[in-house]
Amino acid sequence: MSFSVGIVGLPNVGKSTLFAALTRKQVDIANYPFCTIEKNVGIVRVPDERLEKLTELFHSEKTIPTVIEFVDIAGLVRGANKGEGLGNQFLAEIREVKAILQVVRCFEDSDIAHVEETIDPLRDIEIIETELLLKDLDTVKKRIFKAEKEIRSEDKKAKAQYEILLQLQSALSNGTTAFKFMEQNEGSEKVILDLQLLSSIPVLYILNCEGDKAPKEVEEKIKSMGSLFVALNVKDEFEYAGFTLEEMEELGAKERRLPLLIKKAYEMLNLITFLTTGSDETRAWTIEKGDLAPEAAGVIHTDFKDKFIKAVVIQWDELVKAGGLAEAMAQGLIRTEGKDYVVKDGDVIEIKHG
Repeated sequence: MSFSVGIVGLPNVGKSTLFAALTRKQVDIANYPFCTIEKNVGIVRVPDERLEKLTELFHSEKTIPTVIEFVDIAGLVRGANKGEGLGNQFLAEIREVKAILQVVRCFEDSDIAHVEETIDPLRDIEIIETELLLKDLDTVKKRIFKAEKEIRSEDKKAKAQYEILLQLQSALSNGTTAFKFMEQNEGSEKVILDLQLLSSIPVLYILNCEGDKAPKEVEEKIKSMGSLFVALNVKDEFEYAGFTLEEMEELGAKERRLPLLIKKAYEMLNLITFLTTGSDETRAWTIEKGDLAPEAAGVIHTDFKDKFIKAVVIQWDELVKAGGLAEAMAQGLIRTEGKDYVVKDGDVIEIKHG
């Protein structure tokens, strides 16, 4: 299962600085376009207070969080869909991720060059979206050409797909992303996902501001697109990456907003967390929303899926409130679930297997 989130945007908007703040890795951060050519990859733990409380309750020797992968992709520029600024390479790297963080520059700084020469967040959002749409249009046109040949050979499945492709081509031409098209057209998901379209990937906008407030018109634009955003000061997040909360309070710094960003990125990937706990370790496990108990068991160990018998389940907060497993059992809070149980976020599970 891939948990990759790509960080994209125009050059010099704060992408690599954000990546370094997230991963605490040393990456190239410089004031010129295409400073990042080879993508940077880093693994980031997902903040989860539930782990800390369960660890404390069971005096666990180890605490193991779940993680997601962030990929720092070099800056896109106008004309990337035609190969401008190494565009083909960068667009191909976007195709490999499951979600996008698009960094949008909202701050003024005469010492940091902007590839478009002026600061205009709305224009920058439009440039990136247009490049993805144009690349997707090219992909869809090629698929339509192939489908027309298949229809002439009386392929009934191809005819149904062809109708969806024509509607999709029209939607992309009018500025509708493939992601939004899927939401509006039930039954189109299979055709679109098979094409690996860039605009089918969900986007979280990171508004890089002086404080943590973005221009109102930018926020309203993103809301009208049906997308989410987090406003923060990327430079501050980078500078305070190694500080504790106590040290930040002493310096008069605001609370970091990266934990919120990481959690939102995790949710965008359609992921949830279930937990296992005991004196040896408390651990977070990642599955897709809607997964059944045997699939969750398979994440712990591949053999557990095929040999699954049942799952012993309780929500984490009920367990903490009860004060332990024996206490929760005595209060009738622990359930036994079978193969059809849909695992919920925050479930504490013990797998029984053959």
